Amino acid sequence: MKKYILIAFISIFSVTVNAGSQANQPATIAPEKIIEFAKDVEKYAAQRGARAFIIARVGRPANELPKGIHYTHTAIAVYSTIQLDNGKTAKGYAIHNLYQVDGKPNRSQLIQDYPVDFFWGAQQLKAGIIIPSDEIQTRLINLIATGKNTQLHNPKYSVIANPMNSQKQNCTEYTLDLINAAIYETTNTPQLKANTRAHFTPQRVKTSRIKLMFGSILMEDVTTKDHSGKIATTTFGAINNYLKQYDLAKHSVNFYGKGDIETL
Repeated sequence: MKKYILIAFISIFSVTVNAGSQANQPATIAPEKIIEFAKDVEKYAAQRGARAFIIARVGRPANELPKGIHYTHTAIAVYSTIQLDNGKTAKGYAIHNLYQVDGKPNRSQLIQDYPVDFFWGAQQLKAGIIIPSDEIQTRLINLIATGKNTQLHNPKYSVIANPMNSQKQNCTEYTLDLINAAIYETTNTPQLKANTRAHFTPQRVKTSRIKLMFGSILMEDVTTKDHSGKIATTTFGAINNYLKQYDLAKHSVNFYGKGDIETL
């Protein structure tokens, strides 16, 4: 019996779409490579004229991700004046994240960090980058600068949160909510969710009900209570499809560094 429970428990990890949405994860890649990669991402975004863009990382081994899902954590990067440890300032990208709370995986908090921090716990040196239209960039910057982004935070975290309602939220749904707040120029959650249901297509999570059942029993951040019917959630790929469908994305790529880029 214990053997079967262990097998079921291991298989659950294949449904953790947004696992890797924690801050301060231990590095699995040489620090000097992470630092170089983070700088390459910043340079690439700056060269493309991005003042605000969607950024994603791979926080779990690729073989643990459901089919068709390639990133585990998504956030908004904004070109900013950054206060350095020595008291001086510099220009760079600040990243605005929804992260799970340490020790409370079913709760989340908003944390600002920087590209090196963002990629520190990545499983591979790969970044998803979507540069929205200039107008959406401006609205995202204003949304964050005025603190209105905090109005869209729901601390009730679920790995497979349903973006069609506001019962639960994960990092990628929070990113989608910010994007929609910029598109529709409102932070009214019921209105944003109505617009999401009308225009956004979430991505199916292709895994079995049995895995999801065990996941909800054994893992605090896995629940299907906010879903009815087939399980679908927000992903980096779904956001990219959404923005491209409505001509709101200027540029989107998988970025591997050293000039190795895959256009999406």
